[in-house]
Amino acid sequence: QVQLVESGGGLVQPGGSLRLSCAASGTNEILDRMGWFRQAPGKQRELVTTINSSGGTNSADSVKGRFTISRGSAKNTVALQMNSLKPEDTAVYFCQVYAGGYRREYWGQGTQVTVSS
Repeated sequence: QVQLVESGGGLVQPGGSLRLSCAASGTNEILDRMGWFRQAPGKQRELVTTINSSGGTNSADSVKGRFTISRGSAKNTVALQMNSLKPEDTAVYFCQVYAGGYRREYWGQGTQVTVSS
Protein backbone atom coordinates (compact mmCIF):
# COMPACT_ATOMS: atom_id res chain seq x y z
CA GLN A 1 0.00 0.00 0.00
CA VAL A 2 1.44 3.34 -1.05
CA GLN A 3 0.95 6.35 1.19
CA LEU A 4 1.25 9.88 -0.14
CA VAL A 5 2.08 12.93 1.95
CA GLU A 6 1.65 16.35 0.38
CA SER A 7 3.00 19.64 1.65
CA GLY A 8 3.48 23.23 0.58
CA GLY A 9 0.01 24.63 0.07
CA GLY A 10 -1.10 27.98 1.40
CA LEU A 11 -2.25 31.48 0.61
CA VAL A 12 -0.41 33.57 -1.97
CA GLN A 13 -1.10 36.79 -3.81
CA PRO A 14 -1.71 36.84 -7.55
CA GLY A 15 1.58 36.68 -9.39
CA GLY A 16 3.25 34.88 -6.54
CA SER A 17 4.79 31.43 -6.31
CA LEU A 18 4.31 28.26 -4.31
CA ARG A 19 6.04 24.91 -4.30
CA LEU A 20 4.16 21.71 -3.54
CA SER A 21 5.84 18.46 -2.61
CA CYS A 22 4.62 14.90 -2.48
CA ALA A 23 6.46 11.97 -0.97
CA ALA A 24 5.38 8.37 -1.47
CA SER A 25 6.16 5.65 1.04
CA GLY A 26 5.27 2.00 1.44
CA THR A 27 6.91 0.71 -1.71
CA ASN A 28 10.41 -0.03 -2.98
CA GLU A 29 9.44 0.10 -6.64
CA ILE A 30 9.91 3.17 -8.79
CA LEU A 31 6.46 4.60 -9.36
CA ASP A 32 5.31 4.55 -12.97
CA ARG A 33 3.91 8.06 -12.89
CA MET A 34 3.53 10.82 -10.35
CA GLY A 35 1.48 13.93 -10.78
CA TRP A 36 -0.87 16.57 -9.58
CA PHE A 37 -4.56 17.12 -10.05
CA ARG A 38 -6.70 19.90 -8.64
CA GLN A 39 -10.31 20.49 -7.72
CA ALA A 40 -11.87 23.90 -7.31
CA PRO A 41 -15.16 24.39 -5.46
CA GLY A 42 -18.09 23.23 -7.56
CA LYS A 43 -15.85 21.85 -10.29
CA GLN A 44 -14.59 18.45 -11.32
CA ARG A 45 -11.10 17.30 -10.47
CA GLU A 46 -8.76 18.09 -13.36
CA LEU A 47 -5.27 17.26 -14.49
CA VAL A 48 -2.56 19.75 -13.66
CA THR A 49 0.60 17.94 -14.67
CA THR A 50 2.24 14.52 -14.51
CA ILE A 51 5.69 13.02 -14.94
CA ASN A 52 6.49 9.41 -15.69
CA SER A 53 9.43 7.29 -14.67
CA SER A 54 11.32 8.28 -17.84
CA GLY A 55 10.86 11.97 -17.16
CA GLY A 56 8.14 12.54 -19.72
CA THR A 57 5.62 15.18 -18.71
CA ASN A 58 2.05 16.06 -19.57
CA SER A 59 0.47 19.36 -18.50
CA ALA A 60 -2.80 21.17 -18.81
CA ASP A 61 -2.70 24.08 -21.25
CA SER A 62 -3.77 26.43 -18.46
CA VAL A 63 -0.53 25.87 -16.52
CA LYS A 64 2.02 25.50 -19.30
CA GLY A 65 4.81 28.03 -18.94
CA ARG A 66 3.89 28.70 -15.30
CA PHE A 67 4.02 25.34 -13.50
CA THR A 68 6.93 22.90 -13.53
CA ILE A 69 6.86 19.33 -12.26
CA SER A 70 10.00 17.47 -11.28
CA ARG A 71 10.88 14.22 -9.61
CA GLY A 72 13.12 14.68 -6.62
CA SER A 73 16.52 13.20 -5.94
CA ALA A 74 14.89 11.17 -3.20
CA LYS A 75 13.14 8.12 -4.52
CA ASN A 76 9.45 8.55 -5.25
CA THR A 77 9.15 12.24 -4.52
CA VAL A 78 7.72 14.86 -6.79
CA ALA A 79 7.54 18.62 -6.63
CA LEU A 80 5.35 21.16 -8.35
CA GLN A 81 6.77 24.65 -8.75
CA MET A 82 3.95 27.09 -9.39
CA ASN A 83 4.82 30.57 -10.63
CA SER A 84 2.72 33.49 -11.80
CA LEU A 85 -0.23 32.18 -9.84
CA LYS A 86 -3.70 33.38 -10.73
CA PRO A 87 -6.92 33.42 -8.70
CA GLU A 88 -8.26 30.70 -10.98
CA ASP A 89 -5.49 28.42 -9.73
CA THR A 90 -7.23 28.33 -6.36
CA ALA A 91 -8.12 24.71 -5.60
CA VAL A 92 -7.27 21.69 -3.54
CA TYR A 93 -4.25 20.05 -5.15
CA PHE A 94 -3.96 16.28 -5.01
CA CYS A 95 -0.90 14.15 -5.55
CA GLN A 96 -1.65 11.07 -7.65
CA VAL A 97 0.58 8.13 -8.54
CA TYR A 98 0.49 4.93 -10.53
CA ALA A 99 2.38 1.83 -9.48
CA GLY A 100 2.69 -1.78 -10.54
CA GLY A 101 2.75 -1.15 -14.26
CA TYR A 102 -0.11 1.35 -14.05
CA ARG A 103 -2.31 -1.24 -12.36
CA ARG A 104 -2.55 0.52 -9.02
CA GLU A 105 -3.54 4.12 -8.43
CA TYR A 106 -3.15 6.12 -5.24
CA TRP A 107 -4.23 9.59 -4.16
CA GLY A 108 -3.06 11.96 -1.48
CA GLN A 109 -5.44 13.78 0.81
CA GLY A 110 -4.92 17.12 -0.88
CA THR A 111 -3.45 20.47 0.02
CA GLN A 112 -5.23 23.80 -0.32
CA VAL A 113 -3.82 26.49 -2.59
CA THR A 114 -5.51 29.88 -2.42
CA VAL A 115 -4.51 32.74 -4.71
CA SER A 116 -6.03 35.97 -3.49
CA SER A 117 -5.11 39.55 -2.74
